[in-house]
Amino acid sequence: MQSNRPSRGQQQGVNTVKIFEQHESNVRSYIRDFPTVFAKAKGYRLWDEQGREYIDFFAGAGALNYGHNPDRIMEPLVDYIRRDGIVHSLDMATSAKAAFIEGFQDIILAPRDMPHKLLFPGPTGTNAVESAIKIARIATGRSSIICFTNAFHGMTLGSLALTGNAKKREGAGTRLDGALRMPFDGYLGANIDTLDYFARTLEDNGSGVDLPAAVIVETLQGEGGLNVASTAWLQRLEAICRKHEIILIVDDIQAGCGRTGTFFSFEPAGLDPDIVCLSKSISGSGLPMALTLLKPHLDCFCPGQHNGTFRGNNYAFVTATEALRYWKDNAFEKSINAKAAKVTGCLVELVDRHPPLQGIVAGRGLMQGIKVGVEGLAGEICQHAFRLGLLMETSGADSEVVKVMPPLVIEDVGLEKGLSILAKATAAALGRRRSGVRHVA
Repeated sequence: MQSNRPSRGQQQGVNTVKIFEQHESNVRSYIRDFPTVFAKAKGYRLWDEQGREYIDFFAGAGALNYGHNPDRIMEPLVDYIRRDGIVHSLDMATSAKAAFIEGFQDIILAPRDMPHKLLFPGPTGTNAVESAIKIARIATGRSSIICFTNAFHGMTLGSLALTGNAKKREGAGTRLDGALRMPFDGYLGANIDTLDYFARTLEDNGSGVDLPAAVIVETLQGEGGLNVASTAWLQRLEAICRKHEIILIVDDIQAGCGRTGTFFSFEPAGLDPDIVCLSKSISGSGLPMALTLLKPHLDCFCPGQHNGTFRGNNYAFVTATEALRYWKDNAFEKSINAKAAKVTGCLVELVDRHPPLQGIVAGRGLMQGIKVGVEGLAGEICQHAFRLGLLMETSGADSEVVKVMPPLVIEDVGLEKGLSILAKATAAALGRRRSGVRHVA
């Protein structure tokens, strides 16, 4: 692939992967999938210390919807830094924070008739979820939270209790309480409405299920395997919540900020969630930031009752404000949906071309992929893709899904090139399987 070599100073660290192996904790993860040292990134591309170019179909696990170092977002930040703009402010008032609040209200909330207040938790997705479930418990006086199979909501104890993945849950080192899991849409098969069970437990005095404080749901389960909740299922879930006065929380941390085509993933279903959790791409730049939206009647924290040292990340406020400009009209949304249609078509063609994949195309927007029916094959495809210059990850409880998640701003040439590499990687992985070789050199 075309080389864009970093500077001589950057090249001094060539072949330094061993530094991480020797000194970084065993918990490190993505470096095992992408065993190189990255030095530069721009748009939809990255370069490692050898100058090797990679197309990004990973997008920082959803934190880089607007790409790496986008000029229109990063240049205002550089200007802000040069002006000695405030960096750290806890929750004190700053001009950068005021500009973001005003822009978010005018561009995102008001056009959607959303009266929600803005709560700035610590700058991680799991902190947004923690704030949401704490609010729900305080507001209702109830303790349990309904969550769903294959959900992923974060890695701190409260959020981890809501997460379905067994391996991640094992990392708690203790009991995970306060959550009651229900089957997600389609979990029991295409012809079974899983909400029948949920509704029955709430109406039957013999179910043993206490009335919960809240239901938390992802409209599209990114880490859980690209499971998409249907519009009808989501609308019925909301109706159940309204009937029983249960707070509805939508976790839009990965599926939001345009990833599924609209700013909020729940817009096509017409949902009116009580609380919305945002993080990842809300800053527009990959800088740490999180945001919890809550209806005014749920604004029940006392001052300082949910705080955090780094919730006032003004650099993130600056870039987040610039990112909002993408949403001033519907042109960006149209471009996302056009690219999504191209991805769908290519994935369907790939599955049809390779029956041994036992593949099913899943997801929506620019968070799509292939559910692979052969154990271990999805991971092998991603390994081949990396070797060919494409960053991708797997998802699902058994890493059975090849996940396509490029920056939303990716150019057509980059999207087509990445999809071409995916096709080659798939053919290579299947070829090695047929020859009895699975390890990717």
